[in-house]
Amino acid sequence: MSTTFNFIRKNVFVVGGTSGINFGIASGFARWGANVVVASRKEQKVANAVAELKALGASANGVTLDVRDYEQVEDGFESACKFLGGDIDILISGAAGNFPARVNDMSPNAIRSVLEIDLLGTFHVMRAGFNYLKKPGASVINISAPQAFLPMAHQAHVCAAKAGVDMVTRTLSMEWGQDGVRVNSIVPGPIAGTEGMDRLSPTPDLQAAVAKSVPLKRLGEFHDIAHAAGMLCAEESSYISGVVLPVDGGWSQTGATSVMDKMSRMLDTIKP
Repeated sequence: MSTTFNFIRKNVFVVGGTSGINFGIASGFARWGANVVVASRKEQKVANAVAELKALGASANGVTLDVRDYEQVEDGFESACKFLGGDIDILISGAAGNFPARVNDMSPNAIRSVLEIDLLGTFHVMRAGFNYLKKPGASVINISAPQAFLPMAHQAHVCAAKAGVDMVTRTLSMEWGQDGVRVNSIVPGPIAGTEGMDRLSPTPDLQAAVAKSVPLKRLGEFHDIAHAAGMLCAEESSYISGVVLPVDGGWSQTGATSVMDKMSRMLDTIKP
């Protein structure tokens, strides 16, 4: 990953930032000179992520929290800001839950779990985080998903939750704009090495079909999302707010519908 951006001495908090896309974002900001705190539910994952960020030369720390619990989220922000020694310049909210299942196979508790992590969790992070953001000047990014605007069988829970996340993003860009806080969403397309790709495209042939359906003819990489986050949070982007930005190689424009149907048929052969 290049050092395109300069975030030296900026304070960054990545909720859900111990693995996958979110850790890729945290690593990007670490390489670009930021002070980084990551948060996740599992203490060992937090410790491992912090060790990797420190190995990159970053000032890094971590907190353990469950985004479904508002008090834990509040405590997490307080701990993060104590370590950072000031307000948060950049907040990334990326905690997410997912599993493939048709609605008729889901229990109320199952769908509630995803809604609580993705949508209620985003609300908790936004509501608790506002008081800790640098104002004016903070940049907030919510991590969304293509299911927010592309319906997919086996994904009704995620479709509903992520559509809500994008509307929270748009609404907060209006409400927080007067305080000088920018709020945007990133919508990662098919990204290699993610838990989501492994669950929704569980065979090499299906992953190859997904890559072929992308106009750029490849799966995305973690650094693709990290660079999009860096672009949105850079001072040069200070007039960008309320944007829901797909980072997907053009996939949502042309190839998504047919390959998502293939995913659906494949998942139909797998018992929940």
